[in-house]
Amino acid sequence: MVKKRVILMYISENSGHHSATLAIEKTIKMLSPDSVTLNINAFNYTNPISEKFVNSIYMSIIKRTPKIWDYLYDNPTIAKKIAKMKEVIHKFNSPKLKNLFDRFKPDVVVCTQAFPCGMVADYKKTYGSDIPLIAVLTDYVPHSYWVYDTVNYYITPSEEVSLNLIKKGIFQNRIKAFGIPFDPKFNDPVDCDKVIKKLKLDPKAATLLIMGGGQGLGPIKTIVKSLEKVTHNIQEIIVTGTNKKLNRSLKRKIKKYKKRIVLFGYTDAINELMSIADIIITKPGGITTAEALTKKLPLIIVKPIPGQEINNTHYLTQKHAAVKIEKPNKINFTIDELIGNRQMLEALRESAGKISKPNSSVDIGKLILSLK
Repeated sequence: MVKKRVILMYISENSGHHSATLAIEKTIKMLSPDSVTLNINAFNYTNPISEKFVNSIYMSIIKRTPKIWDYLYDNPTIAKKIAKMKEVIHKFNSPKLKNLFDRFKPDVVVCTQAFPCGMVADYKKTYGSDIPLIAVLTDYVPHSYWVYDTVNYYITPSEEVSLNLIKKGIFQNRIKAFGIPFDPKFNDPVDCDKVIKKLKLDPKAATLLIMGGGQGLGPIKTIVKSLEKVTHNIQEIIVTGTNKKLNRSLKRKIKKYKKRIVLFGYTDAINELMSIADIIITKPGGITTAEALTKKLPLIIVKPIPGQEINNTHYLTQKHAAVKIEKPNKINFTIDELIGNRQMLEALRESAGKISKPNSSVDIGKLILSLK
């Protein structure tokens, strides 16, 4: 493979956007060891003072008033109203990008979030740059903030998303339905018996993997309480991510629960945990979804975030790869039904496999390295 200098841009450290750039970076190094990459939080680089403030507002809206985010997300009226403001912000950030690009001299720029994609797209117009720009979408509906004339390629999670982009005016030859990038290790074989033994789990019990994204969001405590009522033989693996408060709370209560529970905070072992799980109960973030689909793991979705996660949920349920639960405190009924009906569980597995894109990161890496 040809040696390349690649800048990868995301926003927010504990996010799917960052996981996506890390997956692409790892793949580039695997395909072309001599290539040089720079993986950068674009928001922190251009607006270090406001980054934490904006992130805290976003998290506050998601947790307390999610309907506001639902209104703002992919709203054409809002997009039109803030277009001028966005243009001013991009122009303000362009000199900083020029300084970065002049120093690093990238052959390709890859963005996994719309904000840096817009900045680089405007930079290309402002300075007449021909640096190839690749936009990598990590959710199953393409919102309007992604659409720019100077993006060379769009990487989409599915053919349906590609069609939506075409409707928004993007030419078909600029779109590749490679899928959402994730760590290539999720395609490696796992010794499940060894992992089960290491975690001291019962090989005969149904294993439920419970996650709330990297930040451990969602009604996990309510879910765990409801699972105590499941009549079948189950055991739980709970991953709380960076949510230390949730982790401490569950750790205090574990001995009171009847079901076997293995508790993790932030872990790099998700590949192994998904491999031994029979069902995953989770928020439908793009990266988690892509990983689970590759493992042909049936998804139970609880309390998706309005906007991107609601859209992901629609896609997954329409494709019969997931079940959405309206009431977390009643999840025990769904678990009992699925475990008691192996045909239904197998149908979910098959559907997950049909829409998975196991080679996504490699396909994206090859495209990046092929650009001139």
